[in-house]
Formats: sequence, structure tokens, C-alpha cells
Amino acid sequence: MYGTGNDFTQYQDADLAIRTAASTPHQLVLMLFTGLLDELTRAKGHIQARRFERKAGSINKCIDILNALTSALDFDNGGELALRLAGLYDYCVYRLYDASHHLSIEQIEEVEEILRSIQQGWEGMGA
Repeated sequence: MYGTGNDFTQYQDADLAIRTAASTPHQLVLMLFTGLLDELTRAKGHIQARRFERKAGSINKCIDILNALTSALDFDNGGELALRLAGLYDYCVYRLYDASHHLSIEQIEEVEEILRSIQQGWEGMGA
């Protein structure tokens, strides 16, 4: 007998839990960026399809991830870099609130561009 779509979601959740438990802090940050960028893509799709309630959910998830990234910064040892990243994350949150209010795909794309640049920096640190 075949499982339901819910079985697949449970598998994905279990897989994510396993990968998270085995990850370094650096890998966790990269996972957050991947999830964040994926959710931004979904938010744009929701705007295009006029699924405004789902758009709001996606934007809220993105803001939650950005807040998690901010709270994970080491301000004691990170110095100016940590402060600059916090400022960029805050700016992205502001732009996402504005994008959600104005249904602006362009503002979401601006946030994506900023976050891809930061993600590349994190990826470079792991190389």
C-alpha cells in the first residue's frame, strides 16, 4: 500500500532532523540560507498566483529565519562583521514587511540578491 503525502513530509522532517543533528554551526547557517531562499521563491509564487494568505505565511517564515540568523551572530567575538550582518538582516526584514504590504516581487528579489551574496561569503568560509 502506498503512503500519503503526509508520509513524505514526515520523511523530510526526519531527514532534516538527522542532517541538523550531524551539522556544524557553519553547516546549520548554510541550511538556514537554503531554506530562506527557497521560501522567498515560494513567496514570489504566492504573490503571482494571488495566494495572499500563503504569501503572508512564507514572508513570516523568512522573517523568522532572518531573526534566527541574527540571534546566532556572535557579537562578542564577531566585531564589526557581526554588526554589519545584523544590519543587513534587519534591512532584509524591513524590505520583506514592505514587500508583503505592497505585494512586490521586486523587493523580494532585492532581498534574495543581498542574501545570496551573504550566502556566498558563508560558503567561502567553509572552503
